[in-house]
Amino acid sequence: MRKIIDLSVAVESGLPCDPPNQIPHIKYCNHKDTAAEMAGFFGNATVDDLPEGNGWAIEFINISTHSGTHIDAPYHYYPTMNNGEKAWTIDEVPLDWFIGDGVVVDFSTKGDGYKVTASDMEEYFKKINYKLKAGDIVLVRSGAADRWGTKEYLTAGCGMSREATLWLVEKGVQVVGTDGWSWDRPLPLIAKEFNETGNKDIIWEGHRAGIEKAYCHLEKLTNLDKLPATGFKFYCFPIKIKAASAGWVRAIAIIEE
Repeated sequence: MRKIIDLSVAVESGLPCDPPNQIPHIKYCNHKDTAAEMAGFFGNATVDDLPEGNGWAIEFINISTHSGTHIDAPYHYYPTMNNGEKAWTIDEVPLDWFIGDGVVVDFSTKGDGYKVTASDMEEYFKKINYKLKAGDIVLVRSGAADRWGTKEYLTAGCGMSREATLWLVEKGVQVVGTDGWSWDRPLPLIAKEFNETGNKDIIWEGHRAGIEKAYCHLEKLTNLDKLPATGFKFYCFPIKIKAASAGWVRAIAIIEE
């Protein structure tokens, strides 16, 4: 028996879990709203010629490519990847990257703002007795998922360090993901640390790992708690947007029972 688990959040208008300039806004037009417009497509037709005066339903969305569940291309992190190559945009990433054996890493109890290290990753994989292979897709439970839909989501969950990211990529992992807002630690918490220390190396360090080794990551996943640690296929094909830094994804896991 095949079980499909939806791992994408719904795009909703006005949710406060993005910075103000990135919050999606959706204009919904119902069948009555569009009746006159629809009739205009059909010569001399009028609204009276449509069944009960109904047109079509349609929506217009003001949205960022990083709204909702999405996958970031290497171009999002920096103009170059792999130590000098031109960074791929989302339409250039090989499609075979977006399907693989899924692995869930549960760091949901680490605490908000915790920076996951390479040692944390190594210890976790020893604990679950799993050896990563090329093409595996690693999904991190950050502890942020239960605050989706609220402004607290922006400061929720742990995040990945540069060294933890490279630890995964050097083992052949090309795609990773998180149920947090960012693959890195929450940005307001990084900002606070930067103001205290002046250490510029902490700015977006998980993302910037892509300068050295190309990889993609998903953000704003959901339902990772419904998955086993291993033993499922993961699919995350992005919308094809020309020369874009990211694309929206309907991410799913398939478990054969």
